[in-house]
Amino acid sequence: MGIVRIDTSPLARVADPIDPAKVLSGAPVTGTRPATEDDARGFYTGVWESAPGKWSVDYAEDELCVILVGRLRLTSDAGHAEEFSAGQSFVIPRGFRGTWETIEPVRKVYAILTA
Repeated sequence: MGIVRIDTSPLARVADPIDPAKVLSGAPVTGTRPATEDDARGFYTGVWESAPGKWSVDYAEDELCVILVGRLRLTSDAGHAEEFSAGQSFVIPRGFRGTWETIEPVRKVYAILTA
């Protein structure tokens, strides 16, 4: 496999609903444009977008996020909250439990490792 360029332009469609059992506020919808999907290595990259809303999360993978547009808040089950906006990056470790709240529409580049 060669170098893969990730198209960071806005997605044409952001309409995939979050599981209603996880939604805590709003009516968040998301969209994804995968750049790589390597099931053998458990490595995935691409661009993801979300409309405002808040939902519960339980990470079974490690994820690097690079925020291109928007603002969000991650809050752990222990109550520790962090806000991120355009130009910032962070890693969500496997085992993180809490909430994801999209405050302003978000577009991010992601890299996920499941192995």
